[in-house]
Amino acid sequence: MSPWYLYLVRTLDNRLYTGITTDVVRRFGQHQSGKGAKALRGKGELKLAFSHLVGDRSSALRLEYRIKQLTKAQKEMLVAGKLSFEDLLADLQKT
Repeated sequence: MSPWYLYLVRTLDNRLYTGITTDVVRRFGQHQSGKGAKALRGKGELKLAFSHLVGDRSSALRLEYRIKQLTKAQKEMLVAGKLSFEDLLADLQKT
């Protein structure tokens, strides 16, 4: 069983897209080539802003949902390292 990762991709207009995968490099390449998520197609240059090992698929899905609920400012804090990813994981394990 492959480990799962959570990642955030920054678009040219400074939006942050959140996703999960077992291979960040492969998935980011798919996004860049236009074969990834529809939400990123035609958005110009993409940058991988953040990635972190999560563990199993179930945890990754729950954490992806949790991060998608964050405000843009909170996501920016996560990318900048001012919001602890470990705290988000701990919150997830409480639920």
